[in-house]
Amino acid sequence: MSTTFAPLTEDIVLRDGSTMRLRPPTPDDESALISFFEALTPESRYLRFHGATMIGHQTVSVALETDWSRRGSLVGELADERGTRTPVALATYVRLHEPRRAEVAFAVADELHGRGIGTRLLERLAEHASAVGIEEFVAEVLPGNAAMLRVFDDAGFETVRTLQGGVVEVVLHIDTSRPAVVERRDERDHVAVAASLKPFFEPRSVAVIGASPRRGTIGGELFRNILVADYTGAAYPVNRGGQAVGGVPGYADIADVPVVVDLVVVCVPGVHVLEATRSALATGVKAVCVISAGFAETGAEGREMQDELLSLVRAHGARLIGPNCLGVSSNATRLNATFARRGAPAGRIGFSSQSGALGLALLEQADARGLGLSSFVSIGNKADVSSNDLLEYWEDDPHTDAVLLYLESFGNPRKFARVAGRVARTKPILAMRSGTSHAGARAASSHTAALAGSDAAVEALFWQAGVLRARTLEELLDAAVFFSTQPLPRGDRVAVLTNAGGLGILCADACEVAGLSLPTLAPETVAALERVVPAEASSANPVDLLGSATAGTYEVALPIVLADPGIDAVIVLFVPPVVATTADVAAAIARASAGAEKPVLPVVISSDGSPVGSFTYPESAARALGLAARRAAWLRRPAAEAPHLDRLDQGAAAAVVDRALTDTDDTWLEPSVLRALLAAYGVPLVSERIAVDADAAVAIAVEMGFPVVVKTAAPGAHKTETGGVHVDLRDEASVRRACEAVHGPVLVQHYVTGGVELLIGAFQDPVFGPLVAFGPGGVYAELIGSTRFALAPLGEIDVEELIASGKAAKLVDGWRGAPPADRAAVADVIHRLGRLVEDFPEVAELDLNPVIARPDGCIAVDARVRLCRPPAVTSSKTW
Repeated sequence: MSTTFAPLTEDIVLRDGSTMRLRPPTPDDESALISFFEALTPESRYLRFHGATMIGHQTVSVALETDWSRRGSLVGELADERGTRTPVALATYVRLHEPRRAEVAFAVADELHGRGIGTRLLERLAEHASAVGIEEFVAEVLPGNAAMLRVFDDAGFETVRTLQGGVVEVVLHIDTSRPAVVERRDERDHVAVAASLKPFFEPRSVAVIGASPRRGTIGGELFRNILVADYTGAAYPVNRGGQAVGGVPGYADIADVPVVVDLVVVCVPGVHVLEATRSALATGVKAVCVISAGFAETGAEGREMQDELLSLVRAHGARLIGPNCLGVSSNATRLNATFARRGAPAGRIGFSSQSGALGLALLEQADARGLGLSSFVSIGNKADVSSNDLLEYWEDDPHTDAVLLYLESFGNPRKFARVAGRVARTKPILAMRSGTSHAGARAASSHTAALAGSDAAVEALFWQAGVLRARTLEELLDAAVFFSTQPLPRGDRVAVLTNAGGLGILCADACEVAGLSLPTLAPETVAALERVVPAEASSANPVDLLGSATAGTYEVALPIVLADPGIDAVIVLFVPPVVATTADVAAAIARASAGAEKPVLPVVISSDGSPVGSFTYPESAARALGLAARRAAWLRRPAAEAPHLDRLDQGAAAAVVDRALTDTDDTWLEPSVLRALLAAYGVPLVSERIAVDADAAVAIAVEMGFPVVVKTAAPGAHKTETGGVHVDLRDEASVRRACEAVHGPVLVQHYVTGGVELLIGAFQDPVFGPLVAFGPGGVYAELIGSTRFALAPLGEIDVEELIASGKAAKLVDGWRGAPPADRAAVADVIHRLGRLVEDFPEVAELDLNPVIARPDGCIAVDARVRLCRPPAVTSSKTW
């Protein structure tokens, strides 16, 4: 629940893949809106105005007075071939006498019906109405207006229809966080975004603006790459002289190209990009890839130019990759619209890189490792198309079985979590993220973008979304090799088969680091091995076949180990001795593991190059297998469903937040205000009273009964660090001494004993949004460490995993004979804090430390809450 108003402009993506710009209308739009309504067919005007036919000032005046509190309006506009933007849709709400309700109405140009514009307008209007406290939309619709009735049904809101006097009254409860609403919105986004990206991956024609006939130029080499890759469509070079490139006739202007091309790649100097893009969009192009640099990565002036570029592209309903990028390639049409030295080898992995240089490095390594790509996208500054968009496309792409991502920043991490969590159910997602160290973060900020989120937040995001995180480029490639060649393991139990004992020990150590286990082999497995290997060999795990092992030895021993029911995967190590060759052993391993349902990871250490599908070192295989086991565990993880929480009073909490931020944008809450906020969400707090002096504190303590706690009432204070808390006070004299030491007003509390001390907190990460923290509490919380994080909203499985991980789990379960704490009560507090920071982005920091968890419940004995008005939304992207 936020009080943030609508941004100046918004962009929506429609069912057919086109985009539309929305903005609040102004008085200057009066004549344009009148013309818009006059252009509607008589039937459309009849349905919109219930029979009224006169169009004039009164018709549009309500829409022109948008203040978002009493009235809210959004006009949708598209640009014509001259770049002139005209209204093509309008949505308006007007608040009724009952302030929680507003009347809503829509109109869409007749030629644009069927593209999902009405539903998108309703979606956005509801978002802004909810922000100002409107809970229901009311619409009066003629029974014959089936299209509008369908819009209301499709949105996912709870809807009630009533037929009165020949008019259908539709009442929509506009709870934008309702699961059905979020799910429907995500479905619309998925269909629309995938359609919008199709021209990049399956273009029937491509034009390269700036394709010079001179060798060595980026535009010229990119165009030649398209020709060399044997692109299945038509390619057109565009340059000032209209010269041919690579034997293909050129054009001086894209308007001269005989067809409307699907994809335009812009390779001109940065100062000429806007002009070139404007010319391309005027021809009807819907996909633009800007290779040129000189935009947001260069500073404020470049950022302004990038914003203008994006605005231009969106005004024409198109999509943009880049600027400042390497390009795009797609195996579906054998397109290589990049300036890389070599194209991506054909395969079934989709790869997105925010860094062009790293993209080049991975393309080189992928070719060397035999990894094939279905498509490659260098998103550069990602002014428009982002990793989220690409995941939407690859989700249903029949050419893609796995996804690789190199990330430097997150534009919408919460949407990333939802989309990735959906995609990862059917396709593995491997991600590498830079900027984890302070030095790395500084480097990222001077590159295409900076990643401002904490590493703990990234870990939480990736695990909850099912994304596998690689720490290095080598690990990313190794994992990609695994998922391209191997089935998933059922668990984490590994057997190691080697011809060098020392190598086997190294592999065992690497497996332990990767979260894998090396169990004892079954007796029947050991007996079968002893029948086929020399007496000097070891049949334990790792299995040492000795340096005398031949290809035949491996071919006989491997099936025996694979058959062990207690083994989920086998890592096979080989160092070439005199008696066997790399090629022979690799072939034997391949024959012995053919058709196996368990993964077999060959590690062939040889100077003459490793076979395709093999790993170079034991550590490489162990890390890749560890990621695969992690994926298997995530797939077994139940869906994250949030529990029902009673005793939630959002209205009371909203009132507290609004009052606290009336005269300030940033404040630590006074104790009484803090208690009111937490009580509204049912958070259990120890009873306390405020005392203005020592006499009042003594009187309160006597009334409460000793022992008591006296602490400072100063908002936001770190009480233990400043000597602001005194516990286990058992008489009046000790209470007076505590008040003298603290100074100022104090809080007097019951002294809670027993149980374990936990930390339960929440905060708004500037990049990732609301996070919840859980770990050991008390004065040693930071020293002990082991605090774990999860992103809100929290499902039951998220909270269960928080409680079950780290050092706090041992405290909850009963440390050194202590009785276990009430896990359900601890989980309930975590869920309540998660809902609070999810509902109120104004809650910037919240600490409950300590929370005393006992066998019969838990209670917070200290709390700190900081409220901060959230920053205004700056991105116009709504998907």
